Amino acid sequence: MKAAIYCRLSEEDRNKQSETDDSGSIRNQKEMLQNYAIEQGWEIYNIYSDDDYAGADRRRPQFRRLLADAEQRRFDIVLCKTQSRFTRELELVEKYIHGLFPKWGIRFVSIVDNADTANKGNKKSRQINGLVNEWYLEDMSDNIRSVLSSRRENGYHIGAFALYGYQKDPDRKGHLIVDEEAAVVVREVFTLFSKGYGKTAIARMLNDRGIPNPTEYKRRKGLRYQPPKSKAGTLWKYSAIADMLINEIYIGNMVQGRYGSVSYKTKQNCPRPRSEWFVVEGTHEPIIERDLWERVQAMVAERAKPFDTGNVGLFAKKARCVGCGYTMRSSKNRGRHYLQCVSRHIAKDACRGAFISVDRLERMVIDELHRLSVEYLDKDELERNVELCNDLQVQKERILIEQSQYRKKLEEYAKGIRDLYLDKIKGLLTESDYVTLSRELSTERERLSRTINDIERQIEVIDEKMAVGDNRRELIEQYVALDHLTREMVVHLIDYISVGQRIPGTRDVPIEIHWNF
Repeated sequence: MKAAIYCRLSEEDRNKQSETDDSGSIRNQKEMLQNYAIEQGWEIYNIYSDDDYAGADRRRPQFRRLLADAEQRRFDIVLCKTQSRFTRELELVEKYIHGLFPKWGIRFVSIVDNADTANKGNKKSRQINGLVNEWYLEDMSDNIRSVLSSRRENGYHIGAFALYGYQKDPDRKGHLIVDEEAAVVVREVFTLFSKGYGKTAIARMLNDRGIPNPTEYKRRKGLRYQPPKSKAGTLWKYSAIADMLINEIYIGNMVQGRYGSVSYKTKQNCPRPRSEWFVVEGTHEPIIERDLWERVQAMVAERAKPFDTGNVGLFAKKARCVGCGYTMRSSKNRGRHYLQCVSRHIAKDACRGAFISVDRLERMVIDELHRLSVEYLDKDELERNVELCNDLQVQKERILIEQSQYRKKLEEYAKGIRDLYLDKIKGLLTESDYVTLSRELSTERERLSRTINDIERQIEVIDEKMAVGDNRRELIEQYVALDHLTREMVVHLIDYISVGQRIPGTRDVPIEIHWNF
């Protein structure tokens, strides 16, 4: 039997010598699990270890690698310290531990809480563990949010890293002190801008003198930043200068909460309106004097161009420079629009820089669409497929209604199990009554879960059938006779476009289109 060991630690490590080391807790988990596997006579296939990741984070790299290897049946057992090390989400417990792992012929074992899918008798306890872990996640998220909000309201810095120009005060938690080496650069940026230098020009001046950008500066100071993928990743850019010039932290005000998480189950953040920010004045020593700050803010406002929400660039955030990988910026000259590499003006040898007109890129995309339509589109077959897909769509809508009804019932049973568990803890139910009632609810809940899984498979089959004919109709056929693109088409069709440098001696610019289909 081959066992795959999975370890995870969510708390920030404080006992690492370097970011590539394992924390003490991870080493302890590995040792415990290796010894257990040896005692059971299992061969250790691999050790998957995610350090500094929450149990609700589905993007854990080693976790995803483990699941991919599990699907390929490369081992027989997944071995963890506790079920919560694998996941704290009840949904993933049901999907993998009770769903896909048995289908793939994989046994799940956690040694501390005695979860073992080879023992059918403890399935209920695994489900209850999943419920408790789910509640733990939600309660912990609420508690942490409350504590952090309180600290922000009182002007304490709670970020993992201090803003460039400052460092964390080692003697006073939540307080910032000036990092004089970086503060000199901050003052220079403000002074140069006040004298009329542009943001790109300032970035180029700093790069020509070899001054590392904020991310590279922190990495060189030993903070846990990943090394850049290219030299361009160490350079100052227009955006870094622009952000610095309007950051109130440089005048002694603590500004936090500009971004917030979408859910406790994801690390995805979204911007918040200024009314929801936490702004506390005079919390630390300013780097920029008030008169210089006000002068710069007036110049920033004067130079700012009005943003027209109805005039987003055709290829905005879709074109990337092959040389450095950065998103190309738009520019305008004599009434024509162009896309150019953001790195080409910030340093002499940063990147030779891709450059192409928007009209030319649009023509190249349309020509490629025409080529695809001729090569892949069979109009007669398409018409037959459209009729078929219309029938499938009606069928799919009916099944989705059923799925919604079953999921609602499933939530009701889950709530019933949770309420029973709380009643047992409060002493309102005896252990015997709890076991009997929860068994009945769990049995019905399992039946509903199987029904929902069957429905999801039906939907996948329908989607595959629809995609055979209808996907090409939606994504190619409507563009056969195009003369121009719209922003909506670009967003729908294109993931991104890599743009190279013009071939010497010609007007040809190589591009590579990465489609969404």
